[in-house]
Amino acid sequence: MAVTASERKPWHAIFRLLERDERVFAVLLAVVMVGGLATFGLVPLRPRHRIDLYSLVFWFAAYKVGIFALVTVNPRATRTIFVGALAIDLFLVFVLQSLTGGAESLFYHLFLPLVAVNAYYFGPWVGLGAAVIAGGLYAASAALVPPWVGWTPPVMLAALFGLPAVTLGLVADRERRARGEVERLNVELTGTLSRLQTAQQELLVAERMATVGRLSLKVAHEVRNPISAIELNAEMLEDIVRERSDEDMKEAVGLVTAIRDQVTALDALTEEYLAFARFPRPHFEEESVNHLVQELADFVRPVASRQGLTLRVEVDPNVPMMEIDRGLLRQAVWNLVKNGLEALSSGGELTIASHFGGEGVEIAVSDTGEGIPDDVGPRLFEQFFTTKPQGTGLGLSITRQIAEEHGGELRWANRAGRGATFTIRLPIKKVAHV
Repeated sequence: MAVTASERKPWHAIFRLLERDERVFAVLLAVVMVGGLATFGLVPLRPRHRIDLYSLVFWFAAYKVGIFALVTVNPRATRTIFVGALAIDLFLVFVLQSLTGGAESLFYHLFLPLVAVNAYYFGPWVGLGAAVIAGGLYAASAALVPPWVGWTPPVMLAALFGLPAVTLGLVADRERRARGEVERLNVELTGTLSRLQTAQQELLVAERMATVGRLSLKVAHEVRNPISAIELNAEMLEDIVRERSDEDMKEAVGLVTAIRDQVTALDALTEEYLAFARFPRPHFEEESVNHLVQELADFVRPVASRQGLTLRVEVDPNVPMMEIDRGLLRQAVWNLVKNGLEALSSGGELTIASHFGGEGVEIAVSDTGEGIPDDVGPRLFEQFFTTKPQGTGLGLSITRQIAEEHGGELRWANRAGRGATFTIRLPIKKVAHV
């Protein structure tokens, strides 16, 4: 019966937990040790040193399979398991050597692949340590099973096994570092390609938006003339209707007035959109911020009086002359004042103030209205976001853009008592524009 992908998945997940080196090492160690042990079966042993070599090979192979299974089940303890397996393997070779003639046994050759393969996995120093231990175990076996051969053979064994083990460990470490660098570069390249694809998609969206923007700018520009004509004709029609005094004409006057109000709102929308889309390059000249604030307050005062509002002006005499674009900055403050007037439809106080703070000048517009709701605050400066029935959602965006063109910023905060304050903060030294 065919094995389905869902049935293979758990085993695949287990093998993915093992790194490539771990799988290679476990298989390689099993092959060289079991294969080396089986190879010695070709060498006839002395009668008094006879052992059941075939059973030994079988159980040794089973032991290696068990090590591989243990690492597979518990991959996070791989290094600890392999260290334990190294100790067991060294001990087993020592026992085999002792049972088959001590220094005269050929089984000491099994120390070489054991030391070499562990040096590949653990590095040169563990390989050198394993070679020294192998030399010591060889000496111990020779001492337990006479005749004693002296210290020269164990030392030579440790040296001859240790030198290639150190070399192999160094080469393996270098190869792993190189592979790690390649993998790191591959990850970086993958990330770069991903970012490039994202940037390409964003560029396509930006191109589409730019096309839509140019189209909408043209539409807004072309709509202005019909709007002006409609407004003019509605005004003339209102004058004609007002000359009639019957009841139907009174209703007609209301309808014409509503038409004019809607046309005026549409005209304001197109004007603000065109101002936002064709934002002029600022032209900086040395001007008085206090004079600008006072002049704007004089312009607003009649409007505030008709609404029954109190207008306060607080100018700081310490505010110095600054390099500003007077027209743009006046437009920015006027946008804030208009918002304040609309927030005080039921009466209250509007304050326009300037303040010198040492490193910058602040122009603040405060009202005693309802303040900014918590759900509206994060979206205040979003383009086309508005809570007003006739709003365009561009006023605050334009104001912030003007403040940033002056190297400053636009901030807002609800007042402690009631209302809100919008503040344009400008640095004393204008940021260089290129």
